[in-house]
Amino acid sequence: MANKERTEGLDRRRLAAVATQQHGVVSIRQLERLGFGRSTVTDEVAAGRLHRLHRGVYSVGHEKLSWHGHCLGAVLANAPDAVASHLSAGWIWGLLRSRPSGEFHVTAPTRRHSKPQFVVHRAVLPDEDRALVEGIAVTSLARTQLDLAARRTRAQVEKSLKRSEEHDELDLRALESILARCGNHPGRGPLRAALDIYVPDPTVTRSSVEREFRDLVRKAGLPTPSMNYAVAGYELDAYWPDARFAVELEVYETHGDRASFEADPVRHAELLLAGIEMIRVTGPRLKREPGTVIATVRTLLGQRRRQAA
Repeated sequence: MANKERTEGLDRRRLAAVATQQHGVVSIRQLERLGFGRSTVTDEVAAGRLHRLHRGVYSVGHEKLSWHGHCLGAVLANAPDAVASHLSAGWIWGLLRSRPSGEFHVTAPTRRHSKPQFVVHRAVLPDEDRALVEGIAVTSLARTQLDLAARRTRAQVEKSLKRSEEHDELDLRALESILARCGNHPGRGPLRAALDIYVPDPTVTRSSVEREFRDLVRKAGLPTPSMNYAVAGYELDAYWPDARFAVELEVYETHGDRASFEADPVRHAELLLAGIEMIRVTGPRLKREPGTVIATVRTLLGQRRRQAA
């Protein structure tokens, strides 16, 4: 009689619907709203209809959960207001090449202890830094980029930005907004540096970059290249005819998008077929690393001249 009384008022169909929407997991709060009291939950676990994942979090019907199911379980275990973040959010947003292994990363507004299954970061996130993706509460794309930038190399941060652009999800306003209010977050500097190529610089034009490059070459004691030289059907920004070596000087405004303006494989291949080696140097890089750029040009120019001799 007692067990019958416990099952009265239970909404199993609604439970199944919620579990389907949530990758097979539910929280104790959701179970209680569906009429499952604590003692009933204990009975459901004993009967094998619920399986405990974490304190107050259960899988429904079976224990073979997807990665998303386990990720949501970690979020629900740290509710309320917890979200998937860092590497976990990076995978959900499609920023990572491979799915992260090991612990799930969660950000919560109150201090909580990390466990073997998940790492908890403490931060109070405004609504604009939160999102819902594939049924999982997650840090916004901009916040995820910021968190990842604190733990990754500059090349990895740039690749993450490029993947966002390829998915047509790169929001420069959102990124500038979070950089303006993130205080001393360790990802602020790396993310700002990686965003350099996305921020238009009205003082940089193709002609000014060309002049700067030519002046740097002269100061380094290298032979002065021919500027805007036509060869093999293309106009090359800086060209040394005797070495058949060219440098293309690029700014975003002369290309269609901000991440791919450093790549033109068709043109590059045709110049290689014509026996011309070419490297690309962007305006931001020339400003940021003039010594490295000129050192590279010196080495490659010397190699080409030796090959031609």
